[in-house]
Amino acid sequence: MALHPMPRESRGMTARDQFIAMAFAQITFRESLRDIEACLRGCAHSYAMGIRGNITRTNLAYANEHRDWRVYEALAQILIRKARRLYVGDSNGLDLDEMVYAVDASTIDLCLSVFPWAHFRSTKAAIKLHTQIDLTGPIPVFVRITDQPSPR
Repeated sequence: MALHPMPRESRGMTARDQFIAMAFAQITFRESLRDIEACLRGCAHSYAMGIRGNITRTNLAYANEHRDWRVYEALAQILIRKARRLYVGDSNGLDLDEMVYAVDASTIDLCLSVFPWAHFRSTKAAIKLHTQIDLTGPIPVFVRITDQPSPR
């Protein structure tokens, strides 16, 4: 049994296609499923990007609603570890003799009617992105997303 069971594949779009489409959307600042679909449809090189299936608004909406997000969280942790090993020798220009970390907790506002699970305050939906970066390298050490506001 899988660690994070996934529902059956949506017709024509695998979890891999979903990840690539959503990563593309994030990197290129897409604002909606319609925007993602239109941009990928107009891109002649989607096969070269690794997309094998049919990326439609319906497929993306179904996948985003039904696939367990923890699969992608686990993938992100694996990619962070791999990237840290690749960039271990890179310098960021800081002359640091000791290990120094930067810690950030950013609030990302969401629409309460669209994201009722992200109940941040009584009238506000949001998530909190907690990040720890080792200043001797360019890759985060730790990333966590919560739906809990910071204590006051």
